[in-house]
Amino acid sequence: MKTLPLIVLFFIMIGAALVGQIHVATGNTDSPAREVRLPGTAMVIEAAFYPSIQAALDALPASGGSVHLPPGTFEIMQPLTISVADVLLEGAGTATHIKNVNKEGQSAIILCHPSREEDRNAELWRIRLANFRLTGNEASGHGIEARRINEVFIEGVTVSDHGGDGIRLHYCYEDPRICDSLITYNKKTGVNLVGCHDIVVSANQFEENHDAIHCADGFNLCMTGNNLDDHLGDGIVIENTYGSVVSGNMIEECNGTAIVLDRDCYGITLSANVIAHNMAGGIDLRDAHGCAVSANTFTIVRRHALRIGPDSGRITVCGNNFSDSYIGAEKIKRAADDREATGMTLEGTADVAVVGNLFASVTPKAMGVQGRSSTRILFGYNLLRDAGSDADQLGDSLVEGNLVR
Repeated sequence: MKTLPLIVLFFIMIGAALVGQIHVATGNTDSPAREVRLPGTAMVIEAAFYPSIQAALDALPASGGSVHLPPGTFEIMQPLTISVADVLLEGAGTATHIKNVNKEGQSAIILCHPSREEDRNAELWRIRLANFRLTGNEASGHGIEARRINEVFIEGVTVSDHGGDGIRLHYCYEDPRICDSLITYNKKTGVNLVGCHDIVVSANQFEENHDAIHCADGFNLCMTGNNLDDHLGDGIVIENTYGSVVSGNMIEECNGTAIVLDRDCYGITLSANVIAHNMAGGIDLRDAHGCAVSANTFTIVRRHALRIGPDSGRITVCGNNFSDSYIGAEKIKRAADDREATGMTLEGTADVAVVGNLFASVTPKAMGVQGRSSTRILFGYNLLRDAGSDADQLGDSLVEGNLVR
């Protein structure tokens, strides 16, 4: 019986030794840390041991490192700023909630070079934000504001209720990526891309921002597999951008237009998107050339499911479905006041091939012609079911092989 306390004491000492080795390379000098043996190991900072998140970020050396955020709700009055390269700021999922309570239009998180100058010499590389929730209020600024950050990577972040944009990337020129994030209820644009290059926006959900996404003055946007719903304005607005693809997205119930191409867009493919029940329009090519609109499903789009305007041309429209809510056996799924569906509209455009599309029960026409005459149009081998067209109003065009029933 006298040996039992010695055994208990032995196991207590072993347990304490193991606990003392839990934290590796933390920024807390008072906590026990295992000896680092791996050459090249960078700083890993546990923000829970600092008086504020900003203090933890400020502890990063110039060479970068990782800051881990614990679960909890953390109110901030000033922007959290990261101004060194090669940084990971990571939380514990939505259990980590950063709440911007500032009401003077300031952003929640700012990524920028210390000098903040507007030139290519004031850039940072490789900053990743992951796995936390970020909210603001009507009077706050942007959620995440990145200025000239190359290879910025935003993944698994919830960005909601900000007075500005949810995420704003300003001349993040090289390879920005926004993936697997939830971007909701922001007063301006969900994701605003200005002057970015080789962009990936994939597998995100956008809900009730003003517009879902803007891409202006950029190159090579790859926007795939996103879900856009219930926006107060437009869905996707692309301006002065070329060489891009928007495919496999679900775009539903925007009060504005689902997709807009404007201001010298060219070389863009819009393909395999479902564009449903948008109020002001489906796809509006306002100023676009050399673009393809293919294999999209336009269902109950009330006004101009596809519009090609007078400043657009050299467009291919192929393999799309324009339809109402018909479900077979002479049945319409939607009620009488919510079944309106439209086709495409040509307005003073030229050099457009419209081939192999299906137009079913759309009004007022499968292909309507408005404004000044559209010329050099190929309208061929389309199926028009319960829908007419203004093909006879086209000038210098070829209309053949269409099946009208």
